[in-house]
Order: sequence, then C-alpha cells, then structure tokens
Amino acid sequence: MSLLVVNRNFRLMFSASAVSNLGDGISALAFPWLATLITRDPLLISLVAFATRLPWLLFAIPAGVITDRFDRRRLMVQADAFRLLLTTGIIGLILSFPALPMGQGDATTYILALSGLAFFLGMAEVVRDNAAQTALPSVIPAADLERANGQLWSVELIMGSFLGPPLAGVLIAWAVPAPFLMNAVTFGLAAWVMWCVAMPVRVAPLRQRVWAEVIEGARWMLAHRAILQLAVMLGVLNAASFMAVTVLILVSQEVLGLSAAGYGLLLIAGAAGGVLGGMVCPKIVDLLGRQRSLHLALLMFPVPLVVIALTSDPIIAGMALFLETFASLLWNVVTVSYRQRLIPDGLLGRVNSIYRFFGWGMMPLGALLGGVLVAWAEPGLGREAALRLPYWVGAVGMAGVAGYGLMRLRLT
Repeated sequence: MSLLVVNRNFRLMFSASAVSNLGDGISALAFPWLATLITRDPLLISLVAFATRLPWLLFAIPAGVITDRFDRRRLMVQADAFRLLLTTGIIGLILSFPALPMGQGDATTYILALSGLAFFLGMAEVVRDNAAQTALPSVIPAADLERANGQLWSVELIMGSFLGPPLAGVLIAWAVPAPFLMNAVTFGLAAWVMWCVAMPVRVAPLRQRVWAEVIEGARWMLAHRAILQLAVMLGVLNAASFMAVTVLILVSQEVLGLSAAGYGLLLIAGAAGGVLGGMVCPKIVDLLGRQRSLHLALLMFPVPLVVIALTSDPIIAGMALFLETFASLLWNVVTVSYRQRLIPDGLLGRVNSIYRFFGWGMMPLGALLGGVLVAWAEPGLGREAALRLPYWVGAVGMAGVAGYGLMRLRLT
C-alpha cells in the first residue's frame, strides 16, 4: 500500500514538498530569464547562479548544527516563511526597474541587488532542505526509505520541472513580476502545510560549543570512508554540472533558438527522466544492489554533457537532459537512503551538512567557473564555441569521477 495512504505525516511532508518545489520550478526559469532581460553578460548572469548556491558553501555546516539543536519541523516552516518575504523583495526590485532590457551600467547594479536576494533565498533553502532530509527518518520506517525518497524526488521533479517552468514561461510573458508573485504564494502554502505535520518529540541533545559539535560530526564522517568519498565525488559532479547549467539559459536562447516557453519545455524533458527515475530507480537498486547501481549512474553522467556540447537540436538536447536527470535520481536514491540508515539521528543533521558542504558547496564555484570560461573563450573561439566549452570541461570532470568510483568506491 502507498506510503501516502497509510502515513499522514509523510503525506503532509510530500504535499509541502510538492508546493514548495512548484515555486522552485518557477524560479528555475524566472530567475535566469530575468537576468538575461537585465544583461547578456555571461559573467553577470553567472553571478546570480553563484549567489544562489554560495550558501551551500558558507552556511551548510552551521545549518547542520542548527538542525540537530532545534525542532526540524519548525525550522522548515520558518525557512519557507522567510523565503516568502524575500520573494516579495524581488517583486519590489522588478517594479523599480526603469525598463527591460537595460543598459550595461544599470545592469550591474540590478544584478548585484538580485544576487543579494538570491543569496538569502539560498540560505533559507539550506536550512529547509537539510531539516527536511534529516527529518524524514522520523516519520518513515528505515525499510521504506528508498520508496519514500523516490516518491519525494518524483513529485519534486513533476512540480519543479514539469509544471513550474512552463507555468513560469506563461507568467513571465504576461508580466515579469508574475512568476515571483506565484512563488510567494507557494512558499506560504508550504509553510502552512508543514506546520500541520506531527513529528515525534526529540530529546534535546546536550549543547556544546558550535565548533565542538561540528568536529563531532566531522570525526564520525572521517571514520566512515564511503560517506566521505561520496561527498567529495558529489562535489566534483555538481561543480561540473553547474558549469553547464549556468550557461544553459544562453545556450537555449542563442544555440537552440528557444523562447521562454521553449526553454520551459526543455526543462520538462529533463524532468521526465527524474519522474521515471523516481519510479524505476528503487527497483534498479533492488535488482543490481547499491554498488552496481552507483556505478551505472556514474557511467551515465558524462554522456548528456557531451551530447549537448555537440548538438544544436533542442529535441536531442532534451533527450540528453532526460538521461542526466535519470542518472541523478539513481545516484540520489542510493546515496541519500544509505546516509539516512547509517548516520545516527543525533548526528544526522551535522553529518548531512558536512556532506552537503562538500557535495553542494562546489555548485557556486562551478556556476562561476561556467561564466568565466565563456567570457575567457569567446574572444578566441567565438560566442557559440565558448558557450559549448563548459559542457566539454564538465564532461571530462565527470568522466574522471566515474573512473575513480569504479575503481575505489566500496559501499558496506
């Protein structure tokens, strides 16, 4: 029987995730599209992506201490409420624009303001996501974690990539502030639904100094080699991926010739791989086991970047994104469930945050590097070849991680 039928608290967490990720999916199109309305400079555009992900590098570890110290449900509610307030700030910023598109001088000022708001939205996301992943074992039996994680990631992708981007395309064509207004509504609804979740009362841990608590989590992680290997590997994979993701909006506009609605459809193609992965990947893990499933995901990762580096056909690019997201779901189903089982509850927030410091903290560096590569290569290679360069560099990085994982990674 479905977990959504028999487990009310999981049903509420699932619903809150669905609503929140609809807002995230709208942002996935609206944020970069807004940046391209302000400027076409790849460095300035990459700055917005950099600011959005920078909190994973700067704030992930303190967020883990916070997650282990305080009520996790309340943290999720407060994070979504804070994101609602910040999104209204973005609407105010848009309404202050004199005109779109804008001149280069004006663009720098507004991109910096947009990046600042994106940074604080990212901080709230760090707290919420760490609390949500840490809280799941409190409402789901250990035997059901793969199934629960698969269902959560499926709905996140359906809402965040199937529904969110095309809805954002329609909304932004109607009025530039409209997708961000919709975002504010979704964050408010997510906060309310999460407030209705009942979680077991946790015994408050003895509080030490923050640094002492971080060291405790780090020592546990260092003693478990596979977890540390997965974190570092994920960091390289995410850095390589975000080099490509940052310039995807420009590739879509200038190489694939897509409108805002067409870009939304491209993201839908990627999401389809994740939805299928959410249904199929737990079965693949059951059939192949954790080790071989991870090896399969690693072998798939470089392929989509090579394909996009070579093609100018949006259909082929969509198929590549489909494969990329499927591989990501297979990786996540194995690694997240593995961590949730292995890490003690009292350390789960801190170890998860250190893991994400390595794994997700590299995303802003990859995003910035993507813009730097394009700006550096454009004078010598031309615009189109420069836009394709991050895909080649990213594919090489992913291939290196795959080689290491096949030879050295062993899950116990």
